[in-house]
Amino acid sequence: MSTDQLVAARRAISVKRPWRPPERGHPRRSDFRWGIAFVAPYAAVLFAFIVYPFGYALWIASKPSLYADLIADPHYLPTVVNTLLFVGLGVNVKMFLALLLSGFFLRRRWWIRALLAVYVLPWLIAAAQACISFHWMLQEQGLVDGLLSALFGIDGPIWFNNRWLGVGANVVAYTWKWMPFWTVIFLAARMTIPRDIYDSAEVDGAIGVRRFVHITFPLLANLYLCPSSEFLRQWGS
Repeated sequence: MSTDQLVAARRAISVKRPWRPPERGHPRRSDFRWGIAFVAPYAAVLFAFIVYPFGYALWIASKPSLYADLIADPHYLPTVVNTLLFVGLGVNVKMFLALLLSGFFLRRRWWIRALLAVYVLPWLIAAAQACISFHWMLQEQGLVDGLLSALFGIDGPIWFNNRWLGVGANVVAYTWKWMPFWTVIFLAARMTIPRDIYDSAEVDGAIGVRRFVHITFPLLANLYLCPSSEFLRQWGS
């Protein structure tokens, strides 16, 4: 068959079968089945790990006698104190250091940008892996105890057998994991502050610490206080 015959056959087919817009309406039965097949795994995971645990927790919380048993438990008060210390130290130390480091990483130098890429790596690590890594380092005869023995010739403590050492280790692990994230957030917020404000403040003599106290921090106050207010709101509810 020649090329002219092929072109003529294609033109004939295009004339016999004109283009029609897709019909709007109910999906076909096969399409509906495929949709159910793709949605079912997500729905099962959502029900198994979110809907069922929350529903079970609400069902348990509907019994008033459990609250009396909870308060009478000897571990309740130390747990509340540990939680308040963890939040009071962990969140505030993390936010304050992230705010200060955001000013350092704002400098336009190539080695600071390279250091920022390395600095954000802990945030990219999964939380479970970060906790396991700290557990391995702080366990008996682990990395920290090994360094103390090799450098100073002392036997390190058993970190997880002491309440305060355990709380401190949790605070350090939490700060190490989430401080890079908030540093990037503060860095992005600092970049949105107009340069004209800093120039005007420099003319008035506000430089260094005074510029940070009177310009940078007030403009970032809402962002800085957001995690604490969110925790207080959830704690109160």
